Amino acid sequence: MRTMALLVFVVAAGLSAAIAADHTIRQKGRMFSSASVTIGKGETLTFLNDDTVPHNVASITKGNEFDLGSQPPGASTDVTFDAVGEIDVICAIHPRMKMTLKVTD
Repeated sequence: MRTMALLVFVVAAGLSAAIAADHTIRQKGRMFSSASVTIGKGETLTFLNDDTVPHNVASITKGNEFDLGSQPPGASTDVTFDAVGEIDVICAIHPRMKMTLKVTD
């Protein structure tokens, strides 16, 4: 019985860690997969282009500026956020593509 309880706990903890660790924003249909995301300071967000066209994910939010350049379909890029705050993320190619990223302590 103890072995079964321990096994259930380990599996549940592993699933929770896997879910929490998956910080992927997909770009498809010329939209981001989420309009708003919250991550912790020092965590990494993966931007994955699942679309049929290139995208250029960027932010000009002070303290969290980045520009991924042109991402062809199928490409993914990781960005680590070290400053707490709210970040406006856009696609420089498709102006309607916008999302908000909140980085917490």
